[in-house]
Amino acid sequence: MMPNRVIRPDIFSHIPQLVAGISTRHGGVSSQAYQSLNLGVHTDDDPAAISSNLGLFCTDLGISPDALARSYQVHGSEIWESSLPSYESGYDAIVSITPGIFAGVGIADCCPILLADPVREVAAAIHAGWKGTVAQIVSKTASAMIVGGSNPADILAYIGPCISLENFEVGDEVAEQFDHKEKRGARWHVDLKVTNAAQLQILGITQIEISDYCTVANNDLFYSHRKEQGITGRMLAVIGFQRRG
Repeated sequence: MMPNRVIRPDIFSHIPQLVAGISTRHGGVSSQAYQSLNLGVHTDDDPAAISSNLGLFCTDLGISPDALARSYQVHGSEIWESSLPSYESGYDAIVSITPGIFAGVGIADCCPILLADPVREVAAAIHAGWKGTVAQIVSKTASAMIVGGSNPADILAYIGPCISLENFEVGDEVAEQFDHKEKRGARWHVDLKVTNAAQLQILGITQIEISDYCTVANNDLFYSHRKEQGITGRMLAVIGFQRRG
């Protein structure tokens, strides 16, 4: 049986007006290195195929591609609080402050984090590679939601598929910036999932689901920039609240 195009986090399943999902690499029309559901705009894949893939993915989510707020990501810690759909540049975290707008970030080993406050109907999609994680982009984004009026006890978080501790080998200069790491042989390994979860917990956010998937180990389901040596597609992590009425 063909795997689904979308993984839907369990932690959000009781919120009917919330749309949240992360794409797999299956169920699209792209070929060769990008097979098959590549959603990465800044890849060398056929733009028509990427557009078709986005339409398929959004149809499964029940939203329009025209309702997405996305950005060209730079491994930084800038946050875009969006009330309109658009494609911007320079943001690695997008907060949807208006129902009907769906925040999306691209991933292929970096850690996607989805946040939702069902009381205020505010949601965020975050792209956290090692640089963004060290820059505390998750903490900054959640803090922005809290400053805006969210109660940490109301915020639910999903930490999605990314490169795992077992497969994320780094040099000493990267490892020294992480608390959550292990020495395996001569090399350090760092844990993006646990590090980002810890940033949320410090703020009082305790409703957290952490995906078991690793983009390297589960390369049959997901794109992996590291395993595929840079020539690969991108998944998309999307979240937002539907308009009522």
